[in-house]
Order: sequence, then C-alpha cells, then structure tokens
Amino acid sequence: MQRIETDICVIGAGSGGLSVAAGAVQMGARVALIEAGEMGGDCLNAGCVPSKALIAAAKAAEAQRRGFRGVAPVAPQVDFGAVKDHVAAVIAQIAPVDSQERFEGLGCTVIRAFARFTGPREVLAGDTMVRARRFVIATGSRPFVPPIEGVDTVPYFTNETIFDLRDRPGHLVIIGGGPIGIEMAQAHRRLGCDVTVIEAAKALGRDDPELAAVILQALADEGIRLIEGQPVVRLSGQPGAVEVTLGDGTQVRGTHLLMAVGRKVALDGMGLEAAGIAHTPKGVTVDARLRSSNRRVYAVGDAAAGLQFTHVAGWHAGIVIRQIVLGLPAKADTRAVPRVTYTDPELAQVGLTEAEARAAHGTALTVVRAEFAHNDRAQAEGKAKGLIKVMVVKGRPVGAGIAGPQAGELIGLWALAISARLKLSAVAGMVAPYPTLGEVSKRAAGAYFGPKLFENSALKRLVRLVQRWLP
Repeated sequence: MQRIETDICVIGAGSGGLSVAAGAVQMGARVALIEAGEMGGDCLNAGCVPSKALIAAAKAAEAQRRGFRGVAPVAPQVDFGAVKDHVAAVIAQIAPVDSQERFEGLGCTVIRAFARFTGPREVLAGDTMVRARRFVIATGSRPFVPPIEGVDTVPYFTNETIFDLRDRPGHLVIIGGGPIGIEMAQAHRRLGCDVTVIEAAKALGRDDPELAAVILQALADEGIRLIEGQPVVRLSGQPGAVEVTLGDGTQVRGTHLLMAVGRKVALDGMGLEAAGIAHTPKGVTVDARLRSSNRRVYAVGDAAAGLQFTHVAGWHAGIVIRQIVLGLPAKADTRAVPRVTYTDPELAQVGLTEAEARAAHGTALTVVRAEFAHNDRAQAEGKAKGLIKVMVVKGRPVGAGIAGPQAGELIGLWALAISARLKLSAVAGMVAPYPTLGEVSKRAAGAYFGPKLFENSALKRLVRLVQRWLP
C-alpha cells in the first residue's frame, strides 16, 4: 500500500474541490486531490454546462419559430442528435480546464479512486493511504429518486443521463417542478417535444409567487402542460410508453420520463463516523467557517448541507482557502447568494423574498417594483414581459427578485449591493448606459425615492421658495 503525507487532501473534483485544490497548490501547499468519478463533477458533466448548452440550442429554435415583426417565422428543423453533439462539444471544450492532466501539471497529486476515512487524519483511496493536516469534503450531490411504486421497473432519466439521449422524445413527462424540471421542460418543448410537468406542491415554490407566475405563464403559452398539487403514487410502463398515476387517480402517459425532484448529498460509504465527522442526510454539519466537528475537516458546496449551487461551491472554496492555506479568519454569509432559473424569461433572486422580508422586518419593509414594459431596450427587443422587485429596509436593499430577460445577468448588481450593504441611493445615483436592460434596476431604486420627492408638500414649498429667490 502506498502512503502519502500532505498538507491538504481534497475529496471531490467538482467546482468546489477543484477551486480549493488549484488555489492551495498554486500558493505553495501540498495538495492531494481524490476523485472516483469524472473530473469536473456534476456541473461540467451533467449539470450547469450541458443544460445551458441544451437551452441555447432550444432558444435558437424558438427564435425561428417566433420570428419578429417584419421577419417571417419558420418551422425550425431540429436535428436532436446534432443538438446533443453540441452539448458534448461544449463539455469537451471546457473539460481540459478541469482535467487530471492540468491539476497534475499544477503540482497536485491526483488519485482516481473512492475515498473513505479510516481515522481523524487518514483517508484510504484505492491502494493509497493519505494522511493530511487538513481535509476538504467536496463530494457534491446526486439526483434523488423517490421511492415511488414501480420506480424499479420503469425506465427513467435523471440529469445525469438525459443529455445522452439522442432520439427526441415524443412526450417527455417530468416529475418535479423545481428549477431543473422547469428548465428541461422548456428546452425540450422548444426542441419539438410534448412536455408535461408534474409537481406535488407548487412549481417554482421556493421563489416569489409573483415572479414565478411570469415564468409559468410563459411555459403555458409555449404549450407545456403543468400539473400542480398532485403527488405521483405509481409508475408503470416500458421504454417508449410510460404511465404516471397521480394521487387523484389521473393517469399521465408519455414516451419518456425525467426525474427532477431534488438532489441527495453524496456521502455514502465515506466512513465519516471513523473520522468523528457529524452529518445528517442533508450533508456534513459545519459551522460558519465551514469546519466540521472534526477540526481538521471542512466541507464545501453541496456537501456542506446548504445551498446547492455551483457558484456557492466556488465561493466556499475561497472561504476555506483563506483559513487552511493562509491561516486567516473567514466565514460564510449566505444573505447575498444569488440563484437563477435559466428559463426564457429568466428568474433570479438574491437575499430575502418579499414573504421572507415581511416576516423578518414587518412594517419596516418597503417593496419597490419596476416593469420591463417601461424599459426601452426591452421594448425594442420585443421582450417587455416581467418585473423587478426590491425589498428595502431603512434605505438598504435586503432582497431583490427579477423575472425577465437576462435576469441572471441583472441580479449581480443587487448581489453586490446587499453584500456591500450599499444604500439604495447608490443604485439610484449610478449612471446606466442607455438603452440597456440594466436601467430597470436604476428605475426600481428610483421608485423608492419617488414618493419622497414628488409627493412631499414641504419639499414643494421649499422649491417654490428657492425658485423665488434664485437670480
């Protein structure tokens, strides 16, 4: 058996693990990186990258289908297999950045095996025992498949397998109305599939209902069938003919089935008990520093039992590097972490939703809105549906939500404003180029000050006095 002693052992080569490994080794630490599956993790191989590549192809098809004023619409000729070639090509283009060769070139010791703790300071990976001063668990998550009757006998896809499907589904039935399910529903509908989404509760239920309604209406307008408030109780069928039975007895038939009901943190078989690492089914139990009950072990990304986003994993990596590489204090504060659902229009949120803000701040809360219908760039591009909402307490934003074109790009400004505790006057006073969608944020900020300026009788008397005395 080979034995390795190192400064930092990173378990998992997804977004968080790779960021920790790359940062630490380039700063001079000795790093061992362990990965049993594909380098790049879920984001590169089965998540963010392939889904956005598929969405891009679907968007191109929809642009042809809709046309434009003065530009005649045409029926898009979709080669579903070629679309999947595009998805694979995008993954291949990005893969070298996450490859074993690159990280070995940086100086990491890369071990391609499953990792299991054998003690507080040791991990066994294949035939290699790794002893380290610090460990970082970055194992990510896997699709959760609920124990529905018949699930063991019916063919289904998850996000890990759907991108390998080269024949276009005739009717795709999606169980789960969260971001993954909704994104895949619109993409497949635009590529020529019939689509039904089944959600046991409320579709996009984590998001502001007013904003989510914009997205769900857009999907309905495109012909996507959405069934809410009904659990799935039974599955049956065979390849090309699946049947889903709902709680009220309704039966939904389709050609293909996609499970998109959530994700499960990948910690099984890691021997966490042997290392004294407390955990729950949601992930490793960590403090604000992302340190576990074993002071030598940290967790990042999905493994840290919190928000399951690639950008959170990367952010976590920076927090951990600051501590275990540089010896400096750092804590994770999630109040300014944005999230985006990449539909068309997009849905983005950072900080508190309106309901959360009302519960936390009561009458101190002011909610301001701006419609994309009043944005000249949105009108010019024929994408004027949607709005922005900003939750304001004592002149500072505590949350912002956007449903509209490029919401994922626009939310960055509000993530910065909340993170830096900027006053709303900073956003209202910025100079935004014209015409841009970004003006919608400035308009929303201005809406907070409008009543104070234009409905203030004392201010109007002062202005009249000033006008009388100005030379």
